Amino acid sequence: MNNVKHLNKWANAHTYFSVDLVRMALGVILFLKGISFITNTQYLADLLSPIERIGGGMILLHYVASAHILGGILIFFGLLTRWAIIVQLPILIGAIIINFMGQMHTQNLLFSLITLGFCIAFIVYGSGKHSADYYFKMQE
Repeated sequence: MNNVKHLNKWANAHTYFSVDLVRMALGVILFLKGISFITNTQYLADLLSPIERIGGGMILLHYVASAHILGGILIFFGLLTRWAIIVQLPILIGAIIINFMGQMHTQNLLFSLITLGFCIAFIVYGSGKHSADYYFKMQE
């Protein structure tokens, strides 16, 4: 636990506004992806078709879309950033795996890998100085 606090203090002391802009861009991208999944559910159903025999397809459709929308909003504002990203990890890992199970979509694979990389970086780095988490922590 002390290591996490030490890393958090170091990250807050060495934060840069550009890193916060990247976090905000990640939130916007995830939010827009969730909106696109809601507006085009057939596209998401086609993406999930390689794992349709597992079951729970409709639950999975709703989980992916709502997690992207709510997670994107939380990540944008920097509120519960690590938790919002942890919710995104199974979706992103599943997106990578689905590319190898079904038809390979290199654009989707590349998008998933880059997003997963940024999510892992923000799990380690945290939400940064220009975030709601930092603001609420300073209010205490």
